[in-house]
Amino acid sequence: MAIIITDECINCGACEPECPNNAIYESGIDWSFADGTNLAGMFTFVDGKQHDADERNAPVSDEVYYIVPDKCTECQGFHEEPQCAAVCPVDCCIPDALHKETEEQLLAKKAIMHP
Repeated sequence: MAIIITDECINCGACEPECPNNAIYESGIDWSFADGTNLAGMFTFVDGKQHDADERNAPVSDEVYYIVPDKCTECQGFHEEPQCAAVCPVDCCIPDALHKETEEQLLAKKAIMHP
C-alpha cells in the first residue's frame, strides 16, 4: 500500500529528498508523473489508463507535505523500507489504508516509472 503523511506533519521536509520516485511534494505544489521519473508524454499505467506524464495535477494537500499514491511504491525495489517513514522525526508517514497494493503491484509501478 502507499504511504500517507498525516496532519501531524511539521513540514520539516526531511522526507521529500528521500523518495526515489519523487512522490512527495510540499503542500500546495502541483505534481506530475514525469517529476523524478523516466516518464514523458502519454503512457499506460498499472491501472490500464492512459496518462500524460507531463500534465500538472492539483496538489493532494494545501496544508502539509503529501505523497502522491500513484507514484508511491513504498520504496520497493530501491530500499528495505519506506525512506520517508525512516527519516520522519514525528512518525507521520504511515501506511495508507485507502491505497492497498501488493509487493508485485508496487514493483510494477516502479518498473513503469523507472524502466
